[in-house]
Amino acid sequence: MKRKKRIEKILHENFKDWTIAVIDVSYNHKGHNSFSGIDETHFSIILSPQKKNLSKRIDIHRKINTLLKKEFVIGLHALEIKIND
Repeated sequence: MKRKKRIEKILHENFKDWTIAVIDVSYNHKGHNSFSGIDETHFSIILSPQKKNLSKRIDIHRKINTLLKKEFVIGLHALEIKIND
């Protein structure tokens, strides 16, 4: 399974009441630090709660980073997380 699909699956399982977009932005980093731009190394995640969310943004960021820890070990380099209110 490709990294994008794995990330989507993990986030959908753990953020059931959220709308989630996972965008591969690796092509923006082609040539930087020897990245090819096709290796699924850089992602942008946009989360929008479907109902009122009382969680702090920092707690959501921490949860996502914990959930994706294995991906960072096996090649994920950067993650941008945006949380819409």
